[in-house]
Amino acid sequence: MAQSIPPGDIGTQPGTKIVFNAPYDDKHTYHIKIINSGGRRIGWAIKTTNMKRLGVDPPSGVLDPKENVLMAVSCDAFQFGQEDTNNDRITIEWTNTPDGAAKTFRREWFQGDGMVRRKNLPIEYNP
Repeated sequence: MAQSIPPGDIGTQPGTKIVFNAPYDDKHTYHIKIINSGGRRIGWAIKTTNMKRLGVDPPSGVLDPKENVLMAVSCDAFQFGQEDTNNDRITIEWTNTPDGAAKTFRREWFQGDGMVRRKNLPIEYNP
């Protein structure tokens, strides 16, 4: 019954925030490593506060214990100083996968009774 056990920790590199540097007249891509530090297989998904400016690839996946994935966060071109960027962030959500589940991401893992953990990574824009 994997759903009754809280998911273990994940690690991210970088650990606390994502920084994009000017100029913002072209698309920027930043790579983040997500590491499953826990002892169980997890499903993970990314949410972002600004879908039109920020993209993530891949947006979700499954990690075995001690496994990691490199994810690309992209920032499309925008008018710096003319758009509100104060609340931009990505949120990584993760939960234990059901025992015996295939290593294929399923959105419904996040909609049941299992515990979902979150990690916020604020996005900073350097002028």
